[in-house]
Amino acid sequence: MAEYKLSLVGRTVVGKKLNELRAKGLIPGVIYGGGKDPVMVESEYIATDKTLRAAGYASPINISVDGKAGLAMLKNVDIDPVKRTIRNVEFQAISADEVVEATTPVVVINFGGSPASVAKLSLLQVMEDVEIKAKPAALPKTLEVDGSALAKADEKLTLADVILPAGVEFVDKETELDEATVAVVTDPAAAAAAREAEDAAAEAAGPVDAANVPSEAGEKPEEAAPAAE
Repeated sequence: MAEYKLSLVGRTVVGKKLNELRAKGLIPGVIYGGGKDPVMVESEYIATDKTLRAAGYASPINISVDGKAGLAMLKNVDIDPVKRTIRNVEFQAISADEVVEATTPVVVINFGGSPASVAKLSLLQVMEDVEIKAKPAALPKTLEVDGSALAKADEKLTLADVILPAGVEFVDKETELDEATVAVVTDPAAAAAAREAEDAAAEAAGPVDAANVPSEAGEKPEEAAPAAE
């Protein structure tokens, strides 16, 4: 079912000694859920990094802990802010029969051949991913939305345009799908012209005379009462 695999080993190292573990090329991690106490684990850095990059937060991972097989999803990755390396990983144990939630990328397809693209308009994607739920086997790697019919500036694609695979639902059912914007068509030339017009208007107006700007009390600066000695 899950095409991603990762081998893990039970871990006893904790606290300050975790840096020694990382120095050996290992990543400390923990597995939550499954009706059990959290399980502390460690895994080889390169293999873990490769698997997590491929699976992301959207796909289940076949894991083995000391040879015992299981199924899990990535829940959190702690990244070193300076080295940009993985410091810790958190997994959520799941079952093949339970519905799970996943953060799934949204991808706009076919915009390149749309009338909007032909007219030299651009597409600004404002929603990169969305929360969905499904059984692990039904979770898609990405959700696609077709941009081939876009033609004019300010036209939008929304979550209502996303066709969910069978067995997949959005987590937030309260969201108005036709109001949740995924991407919007923009006109770079018009935007540049508007900025130039604003700059020209500001230049024509000249510098602001600070002496004539009212204070918060509604007085001109020179009319403000002197401070008491």
